[in-house]
Amino acid sequence: MISLVNVNRSYRVGTEINHVLNDISIDFKEGCSTAVLGLNGAGKSTLLRIIGGAERPDSGKVIRDAKVSWPVGFAGCFHGSLTGRENLRFVSRIYGADIKKVSSYVEEFSELGPYMDMPFKTYSSGMRAKLAFGLSMAIGFDFYLIDEAFSVGDAAFRLKAQQEIAKRIKVATLIFVSHSIAAVKTFCQAGAVLNNGELTYFADINEAIKFYTEICNAKRK
Repeated sequence: MISLVNVNRSYRVGTEINHVLNDISIDFKEGCSTAVLGLNGAGKSTLLRIIGGAERPDSGKVIRDAKVSWPVGFAGCFHGSLTGRENLRFVSRIYGADIKKVSSYVEEFSELGPYMDMPFKTYSSGMRAKLAFGLSMAIGFDFYLIDEAFSVGDAAFRLKAQQEIAKRIKVATLIFVSHSIAAVKTFCQAGAVLNNGELTYFADINEAIKFYTEICNAKRK
């Protein structure tokens, strides 16, 4: 399980303070994949980075008693001067994974070809996301943090990514940030809607989608 207890996170925007996470408390239980929905800029990616440990909250705590991925689609865990292959080796050592198996899997899955041996800083955003996605699938986690990973690459790669996620949810749990209602319905049973710094949890994904849709409609008026 992953538990957030009274988590707060804010950013300074000019002379103002933007509170993106305001005293958030929630439990993510294994076996129940949860979609995180919200408008652009609501703080969804910030929430995932905090859950994964890539970013610290201003206050509160995150308790993890499971193996949690970095946010798939977020490539901040890679060193720009190292090649893609060297980054794979580095991360594999950290997680105690078999370097040869990981490298072989990612090279085939990511379709990066010769770019595997190019510095990571030369990658496009799509290539970075492919490397991060492939590496997370190769290592294996109890919880996968998915941040719009399916929006990268061509149609064939997006389909392959969806198929791989469909395999993983049989043995792992997703915390899934996406604007695709079809995708969250496919992969998630529950939902959490982030709005004005507050996170509202729904055990039924359809109730979460309904609440999110209401927020979107109110924004348009």
